[in-house]
Amino acid sequence: MQNISSQDLYKLIGKNVAKYRKAKNLSQLDLSLQMGYKSVSIVSGAEICYKGKHFNLEHILKISQLLKVDFCEFFKPQITTK
Repeated sequence: MQNISSQDLYKLIGKNVAKYRKAKNLSQLDLSLQMGYKSVSIVSGAEICYKGKHFNLEHILKISQLLKVDFCEFFKPQITTK
């Protein structure tokens, strides 16, 4: 993971947020509301890195607390099996 671009890191974090959010059966709106936002746009945009939107450290900390997932888990590459 040493040679990862910032854009790829943002995409990785977004995918991991989506994975853990879905595992807790939360919609993007549910998570947004729990984070204190009135709209789904921050979560939906950052999960797919739409137009450069991404989660900042404060977002990731809040999400890790809400989902009860270790902060570091959002930075781990997803392992795919074929």
